[in-house]
Amino acid sequence: MYRNGELPQALFSSSSLQTLRLRDNRLNGTLDIGTDYSNQLQLIDLTNNDISGITTISDGYNRTLILTGNPVCNQKSAQSNCNMTVPAPPSYNTSIKCTTLPPTCQIDQVLSPNCQCAYPFTGTLLFVARSFSDLSNNTNYLMLEQGLRDQFLQLELPVDSISLQNISVNLYNSLEMSLAIFPFSKIYFSQEEVTEIGFFLSNRTYQPPPNFGLYYFLARQYPFNAVEPTSKKSKKLPTIMGVAAGVLLLVLICLCILIMRKKRSTRLAEDGQSFALWNPKSSGSIPQLKGARMFTFEEIKKCTNNFAEMNEVGGGGYGKVYRGTLGNGQLVAVKRAQEGSSQGSHEFRTEIELLQRVHHKNLVSLVGFCFEKGEQMLIYEYVPNGTLKDSLSGKSGVHLDWRRRLRVALGAAKGIAYLHELADPPIVHRDIKSSNVLLDENLNAKVSDFGLSKSLGADGKGHITTQVKGTMGYLDPEYYMTQQLTDKSDVYSFGVLLLELITGKKPLKRGRYIVREVKALLDPSNDLSNLKTLLDPSLGLTTSVGGFEQYINLALRCVDENSADRPTMSEVVNWLEKIMQQAGVNPSSASNSLSFVGSSGTPVRHPYQDDVSFEYSGDAAHPRVEPK
Repeated sequence: MYRNGELPQALFSSSSLQTLRLRDNRLNGTLDIGTDYSNQLQLIDLTNNDISGITTISDGYNRTLILTGNPVCNQKSAQSNCNMTVPAPPSYNTSIKCTTLPPTCQIDQVLSPNCQCAYPFTGTLLFVARSFSDLSNNTNYLMLEQGLRDQFLQLELPVDSISLQNISVNLYNSLEMSLAIFPFSKIYFSQEEVTEIGFFLSNRTYQPPPNFGLYYFLARQYPFNAVEPTSKKSKKLPTIMGVAAGVLLLVLICLCILIMRKKRSTRLAEDGQSFALWNPKSSGSIPQLKGARMFTFEEIKKCTNNFAEMNEVGGGGYGKVYRGTLGNGQLVAVKRAQEGSSQGSHEFRTEIELLQRVHHKNLVSLVGFCFEKGEQMLIYEYVPNGTLKDSLSGKSGVHLDWRRRLRVALGAAKGIAYLHELADPPIVHRDIKSSNVLLDENLNAKVSDFGLSKSLGADGKGHITTQVKGTMGYLDPEYYMTQQLTDKSDVYSFGVLLLELITGKKPLKRGRYIVREVKALLDPSNDLSNLKTLLDPSLGLTTSVGGFEQYINLALRCVDENSADRPTMSEVVNWLEKIMQQAGVNPSSASNSLSFVGSSGTPVRHPYQDDVSFEYSGDAAHPRVEPK
């Protein structure tokens, strides 16, 4: 974001700013951080720039200021800031304490800190709000280890020891580390124990030392089929033979069931029946799906701790979303429809059928579903940093600077382009909006919620005539007025999303429509400086920043009234990559909103023609909106 020129004082005044690294750029002029800099600001690293001077106030900054490699280092007053180095990266790893020669562990087993071979429960701890800057102080990590051991002991969990390894700081200044938890007096945990430990960490029941702040735990799959030492096998031979006979019988039964299911699925294929079109009230069984697991209600009840309130992470008109931990330790998000409600049944089945056949890093992954006891539940991969909407509004506490917003835009664009051009048949999402873009632990974008999606013809060309559905503010006016859906309808919604990213404003609020406001400020002069009043102030952005003009042009091309004049999503991806390069960003590095169903008659009036106040509401899934 800041690559050249003088740094503004406002940059240093963000209350949550702890570390500022702008090495190897072309920053110049006199450094003046002002008097209103954040009291959380521990480190300013401006190594290898062209800064020629420093004010008295900046010179009095009593934390770490590194100016090595700048012309200002020729001045005696700056010498103390020019002979410094960046604090060393963390070098701590939990030590192994063996009083004798360490044992030789079997393949896949790990030696614990107490010198025992076992299969540990492993995962990644990600601390996103630490308050300490001295990463080489091992006392912090020792306190973290001790706190984990003490709390496992209080819960009477069979934990022998804790190991922290590979501690590092990622691109977003979050502290990452590998965590291994070893079982007590045995070589592996039971499924129940893994679930309990997973709940303890994933649901943030564990409270780390205060200076570590907010954290996430991302569990790895646990090897429950770990084999006991060979010395015990001879004692269990009769048991093994009995189990083998039972397994053989079970295999024969399963083969019979598979043959019967194969015949049934063949009949369904011949009848052209799909999961989305399947009627749950019919006598036929559920059509089989290749890419999604069907969970029982009891499994989901257990993994969410009986849908505990502490595991509730979101909700809306459809129902509630819960965080849960599967038996293998995998963290998931469970989207549960309102009890006793039949609303959204078709959308539920549509989303399952679509997601089980699309796979892309910028699309949320479907783990499975539950469809029994009157329940409709979708089980997704857990995406820890919430929605883009919550980030822009400040609700999630995740701050996105200009560089990160460009990355989010590019990631979402790639996911949508995959749906349009690589899915077979192509898919139109129909509900692109900030609350349907999720952010993972590295703030990568993942497009979600495919309940309103539609498949196009095999060639992906032309349009389909369908009842209007979507979200007011993001909805394509041409689609609204003609009921003809094309992939360019998603492009329009994405253009609105681009404007939302740069303004931080809801697209439609109290009659103010963001697309109309941007166009009005640019017409007829096309003077970008007119947009200053609309820009998100938290970005500290100017209209002269690299790539800004191209970004606005792209957004306006996407929201063109004529769908034929809008770019394709692959063109949008290429355009965004060029914008990122102009902004000095490497593109290859790593809501409660009003959704609605249009009337059955053909709409003829432009949805954003009048200054109508459309308020956001999550109380109803798809309330009907009649054009005036």
